[in-house]
Amino acid sequence: MTIIFHPSCIEYGQPGHPESPERVRSSQEYLKDKFDFVEPSPAKADDILRVHTRAHLSDVQTGGFADLDSPAYEGIYEHALLSAGGALMAMRLTLNGEAAFSLMRPPGHHAGRESVAGFCYFNNIAIAVAAALDNVERVTIVDFDCHHGNGTEEIFLGHERVLYVSLHQSPLYPGTGLATRRNCHNFPVAPLTGEKEYLDILAQALEQVSAFDPDLIGVSAGFDAYKRDPITSLDLDIESFGKIGNAIRSLGKPTFSVLEGGYAPQLKECIESYLKGVA
Repeated sequence: MTIIFHPSCIEYGQPGHPESPERVRSSQEYLKDKFDFVEPSPAKADDILRVHTRAHLSDVQTGGFADLDSPAYEGIYEHALLSAGGALMAMRLTLNGEAAFSLMRPPGHHAGRESVAGFCYFNNIAIAVAAALDNVERVTIVDFDCHHGNGTEEIFLGHERVLYVSLHQSPLYPGTGLATRRNCHNFPVAPLTGEKEYLDILAQALEQVSAFDPDLIGVSAGFDAYKRDPITSLDLDIESFGKIGNAIRSLGKPTFSVLEGGYAPQLKECIESYLKGVA
């Protein structure tokens, strides 16, 4: 397992914002002696334009957007390009036979074709999956972030070569993902759901993945289903993420993963547990 990280991704932030540089800084420090690390290159404009409009690209570049959760930080365009580049690198390493995890920020799965939202500027997982379709026939996205990846669903809804599967708390921001639509299979999870029930729901979701028989799996790996996360209310333990990883690994498909949410101080242990499971 290779972890993709660039130190510049912890150089921006805002006091009190849950998507803080500390969450990734402490994770990198904790994991650096346990896994191999490599640095990504920024995504190119053409990579972004596979899934976003040119107007959206320009808005992120110029700060021409307004979202209370997603500030127009100085240099956010460069940070978002580098985070998307981390997802692309994870995908390419995995297609070359080396499983990879992108430990980068900002996250991405709330970003729509032309919208910044929920701490997300460019949709990293969508950008990587769109690029992967140049090399493989079918790709599945498994999203276990506690929040529904509304941007990812918007981008790939109706795409015959992509299956999107999401487990997410409901009710919770952004309030979407209440039902399955075409190739987007949604599994809303009630607040306070614990490990056993969650893993049972995950097993149902992964049956859809097996039936689709993808050539590649991309994982939106959010760790905010952890029981001590400050902005959600599921009840998973640190060890639960290892079991999630193991369940995904049991599908026997090449799998790359991209960091989404997770805001508790124990994020680093949750990531380690997942990586040991999925590897």
